[in-house]
Amino acid sequence: MDFTHLLSERTGKMGASAIREILKVVGQPGMVSLAGGIPSPDSFPMERIKQLTDKVFTKYGSAAFQYDLTEGFTPLREVMAVYLSQRGIHVSPEEVTIQSGSQGVLDSLCKVLISAGDKIAVEAPTYLGAIQAFKPYEPEFVRIEMDEDGLIPESLEDVLKNHKIKFVYTVPTFQNPTGRSISLDRRKKIAEIIIKYGALLVEDDPYSNLRYSGDALPAIKTMAPDNVIYITTLSKVLAPGLRIGICVAPEVISRWMVITKQGVDLHTSTFSQAIAAEYVGGGYLEQQLPNIIELYRPKHAAMLSALDKYFPPGFTFSRPEGGMFIWAEGPKGLDMEKIYWKAIKRNVAFVPGKYFFTQAGEGLSTMRLNFTMSEVVVIESAIEILADVLKKEG
Repeated sequence: MDFTHLLSERTGKMGASAIREILKVVGQPGMVSLAGGIPSPDSFPMERIKQLTDKVFTKYGSAAFQYDLTEGFTPLREVMAVYLSQRGIHVSPEEVTIQSGSQGVLDSLCKVLISAGDKIAVEAPTYLGAIQAFKPYEPEFVRIEMDEDGLIPESLEDVLKNHKIKFVYTVPTFQNPTGRSISLDRRKKIAEIIIKYGALLVEDDPYSNLRYSGDALPAIKTMAPDNVIYITTLSKVLAPGLRIGICVAPEVISRWMVITKQGVDLHTSTFSQAIAAEYVGGGYLEQQLPNIIELYRPKHAAMLSALDKYFPPGFTFSRPEGGMFIWAEGPKGLDMEKIYWKAIKRNVAFVPGKYFFTQAGEGLSTMRLNFTMSEVVVIESAIEILADVLKKEG
């Protein structure tokens, strides 16, 4: 039977993740992946998790396997309130909600906030997972300009002045895909602008703990607390398989997000939340972060060094102080998707940058490169091969 005719109109707005489709290729034997946004398995505290599993059994017993509050496991909400206070975000445990990863937060926000035709403002480029979360709800995307210092405040003000924007979405620190961070001065200006226009800003902050140099930047939430929905996750600093996303939102929005979650999965895995509560609350994240930094720092440096050494003239690339990505841009007219398939034949994968834009035809000459999953010597070799492909085909 063909049940295609039964599919909802919404499916026409949906599509498989371009990156997930690319990852099918990078799973081939011998392939070097500079494509995914995946933390290294070496960063996972496996022995500690094993120990904490026993502790969870002892401390919580069957409660760790029972249905629980949709808002989140109370011990984890308490721990995360303290965790957020260390970032200058001072909230009560009751104001913290736990979702199934930050992607779960985004989907809940879409259900609560987006009606068909609503305008939402996004950076150009922006996080592909956000685009995929937003699209089925049929918004109209309004682009905000970026440069090497991140989102440009004047562009944001122009957008808010000339459009009725439902919300602004930004990844301000070590952005996926560019690795760029919004400077401190700009964060202050952005806070002033959203307060001035009574706008709602969604601040997605999964990478700020992954800093290899420079000074930490405060969350925009600390500067405009009433106008910002703050999202973070433990996926990049503990383990993505636990699916722990954290959200602090205005009360009316948070309440409706809880209601929508009840219709999806009732609550995030109690057992995963218990592990996370013991891990963060026990100070183990604070102990592990330096190890993660020392794991990624040489890989980050190796990729930047190899790009300097091998990439052909006419290319520019970001120089982030942290995160997981470097963004490269070639001469206009270069089709990076064609380069991708040439590179695949030589067992090197990356993500063509066009997938991170909401408007067709943008970003054709750009690429996103990830350094967390490969060893230093492999990164240098892969960049040399990629540069050779660019020189021959570009």
